[in-house]
Amino acid sequence: MPNRTLGRGSAALEVSALGLGCMGISEFYGTVDESVGERTVAAALDAGITMLDTADVYGPFRNEELVGRVVAKRRGNVVLATKCGLRHTDSGFQIDGTPEYVKKAAEGSLRRLGVDHIDLYYQHRPDPKVPIEDTVGAMAELVAEGKVRHVGLSEPGPGTLARAHATHPITAIQTEWSLWSRDIEDEVLPVARERGIGVVAYCPLGRGFLTGAFRSVDHLEASDLRRVHPRFQGENLARNLVLLETLEEIAGARGATTAQIALAWLLARGEDVVPIFGTTRAEHLRQNLEASHLVLSAEELRQIDERIPPGSAAGPRTGPGAAHMETPEKVH
Repeated sequence: MPNRTLGRGSAALEVSALGLGCMGISEFYGTVDESVGERTVAAALDAGITMLDTADVYGPFRNEELVGRVVAKRRGNVVLATKCGLRHTDSGFQIDGTPEYVKKAAEGSLRRLGVDHIDLYYQHRPDPKVPIEDTVGAMAELVAEGKVRHVGLSEPGPGTLARAHATHPITAIQTEWSLWSRDIEDEVLPVARERGIGVVAYCPLGRGFLTGAFRSVDHLEASDLRRVHPRFQGENLARNLVLLETLEEIAGARGATTAQIALAWLLARGEDVVPIFGTTRAEHLRQNLEASHLVLSAEELRQIDERIPPGSAAGPRTGPGAAHMETPEKVH
């Protein structure tokens, strides 16, 4: 597995070119046996992945505990990324970027992960009620205390990102980015690259759609949020299946899977890009990792951009069942 560097200077962090997103092991995409999840995380580490992505909100809390159990005896080879900023309340999730909560959340994550420091600590969503300088200032204090090594933001607006980086060096942003979600390219990506901030792309396989594994939501569990996601419904789904067929044609010509092409396309967007995919199947894990050595030609990249251009996916990328997880920050 080749490595890549997120951030630069004092904020630089070396990670594997592909990371494992652990969210789906514990929540949102149906039921997964925790022993299967543990084996998946261990297999990813064995295969050369060094970056594991989790959050206190996944589970809730169970995902960090699961990841912590796996890395307990191999901490030195793992870059642990987790997040704060979403509180569990009786009425659902609430964004909280107050310095007090940031510090309290970090202590909880350290305890559940069973570690003395977090390698990359993200604010899960910017809090419009709290100046980003206050939130990142608290994260900077955690760095000074040795409890956090690097600071990140998930789904920031471009103005917020610039202000955050002026407060403390930001190593990476995490945002949805894939062949069917390219919003980042217009405003956020230029700000990140101007400042040397890396990009961790979550949902690089379009919540599994770009793998071609399913063409309807009928077989998904009732708890799977894709059942109500706009891009998996009715006319939107029909139009998106046409895009999938195009991707299947491109992948077939290369002798690769659609997932490998989708991941390789993201890797080709720049050396500062690290996609994190989720899976619980060993076969899919092995196949996806092969994308780190799949180099798309200039002609293949041109063809992909021409046939699957920005904005071609039908339906918004946010779903009603997980707006708290998916809605990008609107405050610039």
